Formats: sequence, structure tokens, C-alpha cells
Amino acid sequence: MTSIEIHRAGPELFGELAAVAASAQTLFAGAGIELPDDDATGTLAHAAVVLAAGRPPVGFAALTVLDGCAHLEEISVHAGHGRRGVGTALLDAVCAHAREAGSPAVTLTTFRDVPFNAPYYAARGWRVWPEREWGPGMRAQWAAEAPIRVAPRVAMRKVLP
Repeated sequence: MTSIEIHRAGPELFGELAAVAASAQTLFAGAGIELPDDDATGTLAHAAVVLAAGRPPVGFAALTVLDGCAHLEEISVHAGHGRRGVGTALLDAVCAHAREAGSPAVTLTTFRDVPFNAPYYAARGWRVWPEREWGPGMRAQWAAEAPIRVAPRVAMRKVLP
């Protein structure tokens, strides 16, 4: 993998990042999942922090805060740039940012059986997070995601050192 620059992104990049998300979404069809149409600009606009990979951007991570923890609302890598370490670099940057901000963990929700979702995160230290441990923020997030629950999903959590 070539070194990739991870940087904070502002609204001036949201159009480019939405195009990255649209490209990434096409990969789900190959995994047998038909997602409803989505425009990432709303997610980006409501994120507490957006990290972008590359200039021009080929990936991004949008973070919010749920129940006192950093929450990975969305991570997307352009379909033409997959399997080159961009996602891993973004996840490393997400964890570094969360750690610096004092978050004890990073949470996310994802498809359980899609190879580039839950198994990918599990290989990088995330663990399935049982519903009985969720706070009100994660419960609300789970409820809000009902329209994309077109295949089994899980919540995951990575405790930060």
C-alpha cells in the first residue's frame, strides 16, 4: 500500500465525498444486498468530524458521538480504490482521533455477513456489542437505521487502549 494522507474534511468536500459513498454503495449489490438510495451529504453535514483519505478524496469516515463514545456513522472507500489499505488507514485515523478526544471506545453498526463489513471490522479489533449493553444513543441509532436493515446487522465496539 502506498501511504495515503488522512485529513479533516469540511463542507467544501462533501460533494466529492458523496460521490465516493455512491461508488462504495455499488459494492453491496455484488454481495447480494440492495440498499435503498442514499445521499451521504446529510450524514456528512451532521457528523461531528469527517476524515477524508487522499486529495482528491478516495474515501472518508464520518464520526458522531453516541453515549459518550465516538461512533463511526459511515466509512466509504471508492470502489476503484478498494483493497489498497484506504479503509484500514481511515479506521486507524478514526481510532487515533477518538483516543485523542478522550473516547473510551469506537462503535459502529454494520452488516453481519458481508465480508467487507463485520468480518473486516472484527479482524481489526471490533467485537459484536450485545444489545443489553447499549445506551439510549445506540438504541436510537439502531431504530433510525431500520430502512437499511435489508440483511442481518450488528452493532460493534472497539475499546481503545
